Amino acid sequence: MSTIATTTMSSRGQVVIPEAVRKALKLEAGTQFVVVGGKDTVVLKPIVEPSLEEFEELIAEARRQARSAGLKRSDITAAVARARARR
Repeated sequence: MSTIATTTMSSRGQVVIPEAVRKALKLEAGTQFVVVGGKDTVVLKPIVEPSLEEFEELIAEARRQARSAGLKRSDITAAVARARARR
């Protein structure tokens, strides 16, 4: 079930997330968000560190996609070297 509340943006662009929403989502001070805006919608998505299991699933999916794209370890090593050289 969704928790719905209203809030107001300050002159400095700050928005307070209402207490009921913070509690329902277990948001704490210092939580970072990705902010996406489009048309008349603003979405705040908390940045959450994945669990070890979720991370392992992400890595497995990345490996599957790399294999299906025909990438080799040497391709990855070369791409990392190019990115580091751009610094």
